[in-house]
Amino acid sequence: MKFVDIKNDIAFRKIFGNENKKEILISFLNAVLELPKGKKIKSIEIKNPYQLPEIKDLKSSILDVKVTDERNIWYIVEMQVEEPDGFDKRVQFYTAKQYASQIEVGEDYPKLKQVIFIGILNFKFFEGDDYLTKHMIINQKTGKQELSDLEFNFIELPKFNEDKIKIETLIEKWIYFIKKAPNLDVIPQNVTDEGLKHAYEDAEKHNWTKEELLAYDYASMRKADESSKTKRAVEKAIDQEKIDTVIEMFKLGISKENITIVTKLTLERIKEILQIND
Repeated sequence: MKFVDIKNDIAFRKIFGNENKKEILISFLNAVLELPKGKKIKSIEIKNPYQLPEIKDLKSSILDVKVTDERNIWYIVEMQVEEPDGFDKRVQFYTAKQYASQIEVGEDYPKLKQVIFIGILNFKFFEGDDYLTKHMIINQKTGKQELSDLEFNFIELPKFNEDKIKIETLIEKWIYFIKKAPNLDVIPQNVTDEGLKHAYEDAEKHNWTKEELLAYDYASMRKADESSKTKRAVEKAIDQEKIDTVIEMFKLGISKENITIVTKLTLERIKEILQIND
């Protein structure tokens, strides 16, 4: 067996946005939210189900899944591979926008339903070692959640150390799947939940069409290109900052030898910079 990388745009949408296997997303939601018996999600409606995008339009694909349950609670499940600027503000804006969009101006506010955001992050964002955290609006003095319509849940994959965890609970098994699937050859023996079993089945490459695999590979290459561009931009900015530092230090009368100590640049590079800017 060979499994896809769940963090890939196409894989994420195909697995969690599968209308024909809603038990996958139901299982995941119940595991993340740790809902007690009697309050577990039984049925959902996927608002933006998976559709294979055209390759030329792939760059505009959305990395989230919107869904409501039988109580009309809205869920936004999103995968974030890299930390964008203003990530925390974007998440709050996105969730609040979904909350406000439920009614038109002038309609009754009681019609508004709860919106729960679930973010799967491939980077560390919050303080502490907990890989699963819940963020709510609470009364600072009493600790009570009296404003309950907005809730944020985050899974930080780098904090999930599979070598130090027994992988026993359902949420642990789900996170292990999301993080480790492309490195596995078989479905782990401890996977008994039907939803998670189906997720593994959908993640197996043999069950994908040629068109889906092409889109999957293209999305992987696009993500790699974006990462390379970001890395080059950062390196260029750092290099420019060092160039500016060399020029300013030289203007202050600091010797080239001392500039090398501060900037960690070679004497030849410093001479080159000063010659270019003389």
